[in-house]
Amino acid sequence: MIEPTIALQTAIRSRLLDDQAVTALVQPDNIRAGSTRPDQTPAIIMSDGTTALHGYDYTAQRAAWVNLDLHIWTLDQGLEAAKAIAFAVCQALDGQLDLDGAYCDHFEVTRAVYPRDPDPRYGHGVLSVEALIRWIV
Repeated sequence: MIEPTIALQTAIRSRLLDDQAVTALVQPDNIRAGSTRPDQTPAIIMSDGTTALHGYDYTAQRAAWVNLDLHIWTLDQGLEAAKAIAFAVCQALDGQLDLDGAYCDHFEVTRAVYPRDPDPRYGHGVLSVEALIRWIV
């Protein structure tokens, strides 16, 4: 099992890359983890996230709540383009996620916000997700 936020980022990226509605709007290379406004847009950038460890579940299991944000960026396309990408992402992430070496007992997109960027040429959306991840040690 890899670190829970990395496992969740990997599963989300895989799901987004497999969805034609998402890749029709965002080039696969522009769907990645990171922490800054991207050089190439449109883009989906996954934050580093947070992990709240819950210790032992049974004898040989560990569990953690993982939260992270997916930042959607557009340039010179307007906020409507960012909202269209966010909707496609929400649709793609609907349902159970498969993690390598772990189990995702709960996953959902919990919030969508569209903050204004200081540079009005940028459209920006933020989708917050949460997951309960369990793995065997």
